[in-house]
Amino acid sequence: MAKKDRNGNEKRGEARRRAGAAGGIPRNQNISLIVNGEPHELGVTPSQTLAYTLRETLGLTGTKISCDRGACGACTVLIDGKAVLSCITLTVECDGKSITTIEGIEDRKTGKLHPLQQSFIENTAFQCGFCTPGIIMSSKALLDKNPSPTEQEVKKELAGHYCRCISHYHVIKAVMEAVGKREVR
Repeated sequence: MAKKDRNGNEKRGEARRRAGAAGGIPRNQNISLIVNGEPHELGVTPSQTLAYTLRETLGLTGTKISCDRGACGACTVLIDGKAVLSCITLTVECDGKSITTIEGIEDRKTGKLHPLQQSFIENTAFQCGFCTPGIIMSSKALLDKNPSPTEQEVKKELAGHYCRCISHYHVIKAVMEAVGKREVR
């Protein structure tokens, strides 16, 4: 029987409580992910974004949340090798998938930076560093599918990334230099 207030109306939250008991309120869903080569079994709500899961649940804070609308590229990660905006991707959509973040591209055995990371350092292609992980992840996705892109292809791939601190010329130069130094991995 529903709880009623003194006027005979259903009490606030009572309908929601009953709906939850009947399955109306979303509950955690169990999913499996591989993040940076490590398997994870997680319980997530259907509305939880991948960016939130990576940062708050797994502690991988290299993935940045800036616009939280999929417009700036700072949250870019790789899902099964494809660059994806994690702030607008639901974690439940990633069940069974492999996710790579900026923390997962260095050489795991030696700790050596990925050639793109090293090239960004050598070319001063960052300033505050907030957008840099997303730019590097999109660049990595491009280089994984096209190891010898033209400068125009790099510009096209990075067109959705916004940085207020640096010149994008430094970024393009860093990616192009990484193409020449790139090791296959």
